[in-house]
Amino acid sequence: MARRWWTFPLLLVSALAPSFSLADLAFENTAVVRTIELGGSLVHVSTTYAVKALQPGQTTYQIAISKDERAKTSWLEVKVKGRTTPLELSEDESSAEHLLSVSLPKALGVNGTLNLVLETVQTHATHPFPEQATQKEPQLLKYTTDLFTSSPYTTLVQRTKIKSLAPNVISYTTPHDVDSFARDGTVTRSGGTITYGPYHDIQTDADFMAKYQQPISVHYSFDHPVLEIETLRRTAEISHWGSNLNIEDKIHLHNAGPTLKGHFSRLEYQSQNYHRKQSPHILSDFALHLPPGVTNAYFYDQNGNVSTSHLRTAPSVAKGSKAIQYSVLELRPRYPVLGGWNYSYTIGFDTPLQDSVGYDAKNGVYVVGVPVMTNIAGTVVNDAEVKIILPEGATNVEFVSPFPALSSGMSTHISYLDTTGRPAVTFTYKDLTYKHTGIIYVSYQVPLSAHLKKAMSVGAAFFSLFAFAFMARRVDLNLHKK
Repeated sequence: MARRWWTFPLLLVSALAPSFSLADLAFENTAVVRTIELGGSLVHVSTTYAVKALQPGQTTYQIAISKDERAKTSWLEVKVKGRTTPLELSEDESSAEHLLSVSLPKALGVNGTLNLVLETVQTHATHPFPEQATQKEPQLLKYTTDLFTSSPYTTLVQRTKIKSLAPNVISYTTPHDVDSFARDGTVTRSGGTITYGPYHDIQTDADFMAKYQQPISVHYSFDHPVLEIETLRRTAEISHWGSNLNIEDKIHLHNAGPTLKGHFSRLEYQSQNYHRKQSPHILSDFALHLPPGVTNAYFYDQNGNVSTSHLRTAPSVAKGSKAIQYSVLELRPRYPVLGGWNYSYTIGFDTPLQDSVGYDAKNGVYVVGVPVMTNIAGTVVNDAEVKIILPEGATNVEFVSPFPALSSGMSTHISYLDTTGRPAVTFTYKDLTYKHTGIIYVSYQVPLSAHLKKAMSVGAAFFSLFAFAFMARRVDLNLHKK
């Protein structure tokens, strides 16, 4: 009977409180500080968790992200504060919230502490408000997020800072029904920084979040165009005969700022340029950082060549050198791109093959590195396709993407003077940011017969042509001999 007496209360507690789990008892957040840096197409969020273990031998910490926030997040990374190496993590989408399981660098004992930093980049998280503006009016954006940072563990102190690049903050939300958690005020403002909290004793149960969790918004001024690349089609073609790597980008650019109210005035636009007070939602020019040693750069749109560009080249950097330098391509579209307007264009350039390709003489393997994209500052790439065309006859092709691609595959590309076609590797991506400017590495082998195939095919073609001409000169097509 004694055993049944103490077993029954445990069963009762388990039935009445199913929300409790071992995760709730494993850690405690002594402090959570979230910093949101507002932008246009991109919003950078950094959240620091001051973690304390409540049980011995803890090796995995869980971070909760709402489904809506995860849908807007295109890049995330977890590190120990002060270190540069990212920690391994896995994602679980089966629960009510998106959970990230982070592998700690070492097991934590009871009362062991660690500071973890979650960095994310959100895309399409802001929207123009109002949605229309004249050429003279400022560009105003609105950003919305949750008041509390979700966590599977109890949080003793929590604070959220929202920072705007410009101090001109139009308005922000004042939370309600949270006075019992705030000891120094629910929200404060200093210049362009809005601080929510600190809030104390934030619980993890669903009833607490359902009662006190609420959206907060910041309405602010943004002084740069809100740019999106709707589609990017990058083609990188490797030529061993020409010792050249050609990269070509076909880009469909969209200005996602407030649409133009009324008609466009060229006089007003020129007047703003003269007084250097151009409206922030108008894109007139931008610059690209290209690899050093570029040659034969070109820039054209649907109407033809665009001559309003300037290239400042930098010499090639020796392999193994730590020097950082790049060429700068300054582009000016054919017309100013206002909010809601589009601009489609193509840029391309050549680089020396030895700057991008390495050769393993022992195994006869070539390794080429191709950048995923050329970043435009503050821009998100909604849909990207990268196609790397290898030399004809390349075999044993292997490739590594710097981050997971939506899809990847092999195909055959037919070009001039080809016989069987060239193998090509194609990658597709979505929502690329400045954090995704990595290198795709492709390894392959080219046998000697493949190197000679083009020369032999060209030689055979010329020989056939001359043979045909030789035979044609000896054919008499006259009906009657003279």
